[in-house]
Amino acid sequence: MQINKQQLIDRFLRYVAVDTTANPAATEYPSSPGQLNLGKLLVAEMKAMGIEDAIQDEFGLVYGTVPATSTTKTVLCFNSHMDTSPDASGANVQANVIEAYAGGDIVLAGDPNQVITVADSPELNDLHGATLITTDGTTLLGGDDKAGVAIIMQLAQTLLENPGVSHGPIRMLFTCDEEIGRGVNHVDLEKLGADVCYTLDGPAANTIDVETFSADMATVRIRGVNIHPAIAKDRMVNAIRALGHFLMQLPPELSPERTGDRDGFLHPYDLSGQVDDVELKVLLRDFDTEKLRDHEQVLRAAAASTIEAVPGVQVDVDVVRQYRNLGDGLSKEPRAVLFAEKAHERLGRKWTQEIIRGGTDGSRLTEIGLPTPNLSSGQHNLHSVLEWVCVDEMVQAVEVLVELAQVWDEA
Repeated sequence: MQINKQQLIDRFLRYVAVDTTANPAATEYPSSPGQLNLGKLLVAEMKAMGIEDAIQDEFGLVYGTVPATSTTKTVLCFNSHMDTSPDASGANVQANVIEAYAGGDIVLAGDPNQVITVADSPELNDLHGATLITTDGTTLLGGDDKAGVAIIMQLAQTLLENPGVSHGPIRMLFTCDEEIGRGVNHVDLEKLGADVCYTLDGPAANTIDVETFSADMATVRIRGVNIHPAIAKDRMVNAIRALGHFLMQLPPELSPERTGDRDGFLHPYDLSGQVDDVELKVLLRDFDTEKLRDHEQVLRAAAASTIEAVPGVQVDVDVVRQYRNLGDGLSKEPRAVLFAEKAHERLGRKWTQEIIRGGTDGSRLTEIGLPTPNLSSGQHNLHSVLEWVCVDEMVQAVEVLVELAQVWDEA
């Protein structure tokens, strides 16, 4: 079956033109209006394809169904998120399509100081002749995860144009605010009605992600006493100095920059405050969910040490649950991974199982009862102005989904 590559490119370029940057400071859902705009565009495209039940709900989530061509009852779902990371701007994206990539470093036109180098992206060595899409070096591209959105939409178009392909009901789910940890907050599993799901939110091609971090987030509040420095002797309690002591208690070997593979970490990542009141946010991550408690105890020990070292200071640590390791729930439906492997094998492709030092909407979906491994979507250098996608890998992803629908149909 031929996948329409140019149609896929055009689709992706339409989607990245919509600014859907998530806003972590917002309290509404979705956190930015562009996500609603993209959702409306997707619903319109679905209806134009003939998907009659396409809908954007009151939360901005988009649902739609490719009707079954067989009597298979298993309902398969594919999911991607519409928002992009707040790590860089997603507004006014100037995408650059490189046909038949000839090799070598790629200098980005909007900022010649921004260069996608082969040294930092060695996978480029295997993509000579491929079609790549980059940014101009001033914004994100949005491949994370509009590549996944485009792949799923192209799957729908492909199946509707090829009714001879036997498959059960295919549900599509496009979520908001995944990048700020809120992607599944308003997903209605009963309305979704799926038995198994796959996120299209992974890098490169032919990988099946079977584990993610388990994640908590801590807010550390340090309160001191402010007074004019001219009369501060024995009266001021400087929360900023106390913060310095607190941070020095965190073991360097538990930092992201010192860990890899299956190691967990503590990551102070957001800071605000003044002399009398400081707030620090810290990410807690580990593949072993039980070790999150150990990381929490490190923070609480640092708080106790700071209280002892800085008389008069108050330190509070509040830890909230975020998501849990994808692998913890996949054992409930082992066919989810097994059939993804089988789909790759039937296409003659060598697949690899990977772990993600991060999370996906699939982590939460699996945790609340819908087994959801993560599949490749051709994205590279995510969360960076050096982001790029490989269209050929996106085409391969559509082919995998077509095959996967047929594998489940035969189960």
